[in-house]
Amino acid sequence: VQLVESGGGSVQAGGSLTLACLNPDYSWARACMGWFRQPPGKRREGGAQIRGGIRRYADSVQGRFFIDWDNAKKLQTLQMNSLKPTDTAMYYCAADPLCRAGNGVGHVTGYPNRGRGTQVTVS
Repeated sequence: VQLVESGGGSVQAGGSLTLACLNPDYSWARACMGWFRQPPGKRREGGAQIRGGIRRYADSVQGRFFIDWDNAKKLQTLQMNSLKPTDTAMYYCAADPLCRAGNGVGHVTGYPNRGRGTQVTVS
């Protein structure tokens, strides 16, 4: 299933951006949802993950990023604050309807449903 992200762009260090992703068919309690990123020339890395209200973050974004899910709108968001140049990457939303790929931020890159990505550039 192809998801669609929005909200990327360019921002100065210290600024904020919010990414959004529409997931119309997921159960709040059963699905695992998250965001992963791929910096230029580097491997993909999980950033944030949520399932049933429990949120998990990679150490690199802990305290600066906030993942959320609006069940009425079926909208997954990633609020990114205090952005750093090292946050520059292509960001992808991802989801696993029954969380079979695993529950945890380290599993987000393996979720079967994902978007095409949105670029975030921090200078």
